[in-house]
Amino acid sequence: MTLSFLRFSKPLAVLFSFASAVVLQAAPISFGDGERFNFRVSWGLFSEAAEITIAARAEQSAGLPQIRVTTTTATRGLIRKLYSFDGRAESVFDSTDGRMLAAVATTSAKKKKTHAMAVFDYATANVRYEDYLRPDRSTDIPLPAGQPMDLITSLIESRAWNLKVGDRRPTTVMFDDEFYDLTLVAERIERVETPTGKYDALVIVPIMEKNPKGMFKRGGTVRVWISQDEKRLPVKLEVSLKYGTGTAWLTDYKPPTAKVAALTP
Repeated sequence: MTLSFLRFSKPLAVLFSFASAVVLQAAPISFGDGERFNFRVSWGLFSEAAEITIAARAEQSAGLPQIRVTTTTATRGLIRKLYSFDGRAESVFDSTDGRMLAAVATTSAKKKKTHAMAVFDYATANVRYEDYLRPDRSTDIPLPAGQPMDLITSLIESRAWNLKVGDRRPTTVMFDDEFYDLTLVAERIERVETPTGKYDALVIVPIMEKNPKGMFKRGGTVRVWISQDEKRLPVKLEVSLKYGTGTAWLTDYKPPTAKVAALTP
């Protein structure tokens, strides 16, 4: 979601927070009930700097099927002593068409805390952004056409797009309270070795081609590696900034216990 998760000076915080990307066509979200991804984050010489968990749970609200995707992160070991960071984001999607309905995020880093929520109103094309700790930042944001999704979720969601090397997919990403027009580029196939095995993986990179701003203006890059086997798993995530690179390696994967589509009326 678009919350200020990533307003910190470490790449591993950026790995957790990203904001929301807009997919061009409405489609059921690929996450299944009970599906879970566990990542170990390395940063520089620190091979266990943090842990990230992304988990999905099917729900119903007023008889309508939904899927809740929860992302949690926490620094570990020596890094935690130097830079304590904990974050939690929950994004709720309509499981029939994949539209994001609401998202809430909280973070705690040393003395700095964040707590914000975004609610998406497609009838009025509006996002209501509430900053509970800094109410003066609460605002209404025009919602571009599309299907909002938090970026870390959309990067994982790219496993279902059947991208090939050279393909380009436009997206609109919301960082904090701004929308960014990006393009997801399928760059190459690369052999990677992770704690879960060796994979031939498609490297996908979001870029900002027009009027770059934020981390993209400062030369920051983001990458995801999607395995090219039948599982299409996000086996590696990476954020590179001028002061360092944070890399998240998939260490454990739990497949869904049930298809979300089974809840569709």
